[in-house]
Formats: sequence, structure tokens, C-alpha cells
Amino acid sequence: MFDKFIARLAEELKKPLPGEEAQHRMAPLLRQKQIFYKDRLQAARKAAVLMLFYPFNQSVYTVLMLRADYPGTHGGQVSFPGGRFEPEDATYEHAALREAKEEIGIVPEKVKLLGRLTPLYIPPSDFLVHPVTGYSPERPDFVLDTTEVDRILEVSIAELLDSTNMKAKQIMHRSTGMPVDTPYFDIQGQTVWGATAMMLSELNEIIRKCLK
Repeated sequence: MFDKFIARLAEELKKPLPGEEAQHRMAPLLRQKQIFYKDRLQAARKAAVLMLFYPFNQSVYTVLMLRADYPGTHGGQVSFPGGRFEPEDATYEHAALREAKEEIGIVPEKVKLLGRLTPLYIPPSDFLVHPVTGYSPERPDFVLDTTEVDRILEVSIAELLDSTNMKAKQIMHRSTGMPVDTPYFDIQGQTVWGATAMMLSELNEIIRKCLK
């Protein structure tokens, strides 16, 4: 199943991506489409995240992480491993793998890259995030940087696609200090919302095509 899924995923990533339409299905109520931020996209800070797939429990899994509750826009939130694009990063893929190694112990040499999803601008932190996909033929030996990561969430694709995990509630947004009606994924008791939920929304649409 894993090899077949990866082969299909590689094929789907060569096609036109679902893009902003898919992302915005899980956008907070106040979130505007990326076109409204087009003047910021070129100057925004750059970042990359890794969407890693691996075989586990006779299924296909990916990994999210619960960030430590440090001061800042994204402290205490669930995200993909990843972070800022640094001057030493030759590509977004390099940035995503470097950050994933630092945060949760992913060995870059064991990851085979597949492609990217649609970049997503995050207004509160002024980052344009590039989602990078890849796979490992075996489950990684996770080693957490506990100053940045509270714990990891290993999530099967079945759990990602489970429609009962898609919910909505009012969430206090740190950028505005106000509660906002927000769709989210309820994953293992964690509220996955904002940019991560929007990236997952696009990823889920691609995964569904791989499983047809």
C-alpha cells in the first residue's frame, strides 16, 4: 500500500495543484484570499515545512508537532516541522529538511523528496511558507528538541481524511486578541487550525485523488 500511495502521490504532484481554493476551506473567518496580500508576497519572510510520509502500523502516516508554548505568534500551536529560510539554505527543500532535523530528528539523507504544495502567506508573522513533501521508506527515529517541540503527533492518512475530525469553534487569535470563528481539525485531542489546517486541506484533496 505504501509504495503504491507514494507512486500516486508523485504523479498527482506533477499536475496542477488544488491551490488556494482548497486551502481556504479551512481558513479562519477573517482570513482573506492570498491575492489580497499580493503586495506582501515578494517582501515577506520565507519559510518551509516538511510534509513527510512513512509506513507505520500497516498504513501511511505523516507527522505533526505541538510547538512548545513559547512567546510569539505560533507558540503552543500544532504545525508541520519546519521554519525560516536561512541564508545557508540553497532551496526550500534544504530549509525544510534542516528544520525537521533540528526539531524532531529527521535524517535528511533518509528522505526522498516528491514536490511542493501551494505556498501560503501567514499575515500575523509575515511569512510565505512553502510546503515540501517527501517520504521515508521506514518510520523515523524521532528525537525532539524539547525547547521548541512539546510532542509529536503521528497521524495516519485515514485520520486526516476523517470528516468527523473537521470542526469549527471560536479561537482566540493572538494577532487580534479577539475570538474568531475558525474551522479546525481535531487531531488526537489537539486543535489544528490556521496555516497548518489550510495546508492540510490542500494536502487532503491530493491524498483523496491518490486513493481513488
